[in-house]
Amino acid sequence: MLQGLSVDSSGPSFTPLVVVELVSDAKEETIGWLLNKIRDQQHDGGAELLVEQLGPGVGAQEKENPNLFLVGATWQRLLSGAEDVGLFKESTDGSMRAFTCANKHNFKDFGGDGDGFLSMAECQYIIKHELDTLRAKDETHVPGYKQAKLYPGKSIIRRLLSKRILIQIFPLHDKEELKRLSFSWYKKVKLSLQPLDDIRHYYGEGQALYFGFLEYFTFALVPMALFGVPYYLFDWEDYDKYVVFAVFNLIWCTVILELWKRCSASLAYRWGTLSRKKAFEEPRPGFHGVLGFNPVTGREEPLYPNIKRQLRIYLVSLPFVLLCLYLSFCVMMVYFLMEGWALSVYDQEPTFWTGVLLFIPSIIYAVVIEAMNLIYRYAAEFLTEWENHRLESSYQNHLVLKVLVVSVNYYFNFLQNISLATLLITSQILNQFMEAFLPYWLQRRRNKKMIRKVQKRRILEDKELPLAEQVRLEADMSTYLGTFDDYLELFLLFGYVSLFSCVYPLAAVLVVLNNVTEVYSDAFKMCHVFKRPFSDPAANIGVWQLAFEAMSVIAVVTNFALIGLSPQVKTYFSDSETHLILWTVAAEHGLMAFKFILTFLIPDIPKHIQIKLARLEFESLEALKKKVKTTN
Repeated sequence: MLQGLSVDSSGPSFTPLVVVELVSDAKEETIGWLLNKIRDQQHDGGAELLVEQLGPGVGAQEKENPNLFLVGATWQRLLSGAEDVGLFKESTDGSMRAFTCANKHNFKDFGGDGDGFLSMAECQYIIKHELDTLRAKDETHVPGYKQAKLYPGKSIIRRLLSKRILIQIFPLHDKEELKRLSFSWYKKVKLSLQPLDDIRHYYGEGQALYFGFLEYFTFALVPMALFGVPYYLFDWEDYDKYVVFAVFNLIWCTVILELWKRCSASLAYRWGTLSRKKAFEEPRPGFHGVLGFNPVTGREEPLYPNIKRQLRIYLVSLPFVLLCLYLSFCVMMVYFLMEGWALSVYDQEPTFWTGVLLFIPSIIYAVVIEAMNLIYRYAAEFLTEWENHRLESSYQNHLVLKVLVVSVNYYFNFLQNISLATLLITSQILNQFMEAFLPYWLQRRRNKKMIRKVQKRRILEDKELPLAEQVRLEADMSTYLGTFDDYLELFLLFGYVSLFSCVYPLAAVLVVLNNVTEVYSDAFKMCHVFKRPFSDPAANIGVWQLAFEAMSVIAVVTNFALIGLSPQVKTYFSDSETHLILWTVAAEHGLMAFKFILTFLIPDIPKHIQIKLARLEFESLEALKKKVKTTN
């Protein structure tokens, strides 16, 4: 795994996998208590892991935090942890089964003592799980911090994080494996697919599914792009153009999302997460309330009345979101005024510079919208935190809902082809600069300080930094906050294509070009800008699947509204606007029904995977029956 990073101590040597960083002024009794908890045997309430303090680096300075600790585990402990977390691995018969130590030799690639059977990402995930399950026993508070209250069953790590005693926990990079992944992923220009299995092996299933969806979405856009080019180049009757393109657009939206479910299920089955049981969710670190008993676990934990949370949502959060929508509408009106002024200047004096002036309002509008969305994002996160959701999944769902509602800002301007193209291009340039190149530049500045300190002159990637320097360098890197922003960007692009392809048929072409560069920029930032994230054993893209499907439903209404507003269609119903509305609504309902029929006809999971899952369930029931008979 981490070649050359083995730590020798008075105990057994181990490969450091995870770094735990406490505040620099943490109390000695706190540190000793936490380390004992990590090292203690499981039957004594410990994690039974190996942990050592990181030594001082080359040219160590007083400002360096001394409280960095390296955590690893024996191989047998990792195997038992794999069973604890319900890890699925490929068995010798080719099926994916839950790993058990008792049947370990029945699994493919398990040879000898099983060394190499688990990937480094899986080992780090197991260690994180074991740390998260450390619970208080008789302690009433964290030793050395009387304000940090504890009670039996309380997660120690979550309490230390919420009280800012624990700064961060992060997994270490494997420099050699990262170099190999970088080369096959983005360092060479190629037409082949992404190495999804390698990405999954290094970063975990959640990250691999995002890149799988990005790749799938890009290829799925190709038919729309090919269909849109002749519509843009040739002068068709607008009526025919709208109707044919709208029908194709709606069928395309439905089919690609349903086929993605099948593709996602195939990937999840191959990676062993499709059948994996979801772990019981613990309260979020920031969740607070009056101490009581959880009726499910029987453990003491904070309880917070749901009525209070609902009042905060409907009396504060909802009005705030509506206010933001109103402000967005006002900004849009100002933009229309600016655009009207630019058009009037161009009509009076059509020169090159007045032609350039036509693009300025759209560029300014795109920049302002990006800034407003950034501010709104921070406000949405603050409000969602203040709502005090007990579970991380609930927190994420409410945050996604808030962000998606206001994301309609991006779709306000669709009336002119130039405007849509300019908005698309400007927003994507800003996104790629903010999410990859600016963080990379800042990280390079921090890296240069480390290079000077160890007195090396070659490029950082070619160095073999000592362990202490590598750990401190990674501790200083930006923290990857998950795939939320990445999926949000794809959602916005999907909206551009599905809602307004009738108005601007080249939208799909621009999005394809953006996605190709997005693959490389996202791969680059994962390998060189952020700390390595912990593996996320995801089976699908979660709430984002519902978001994309909701957008495809909205697309039906939007496309038929565009058709109904076109002058060519209005000429067919010049005698009665009522007939026009009725025809538009009837056609919209007909295509909506066709859309749902398609959804029903295309199964979410391929037939061969359904058979394998059914066979595993049957074998489990048979094994349970035999066990009951033998015990009786």
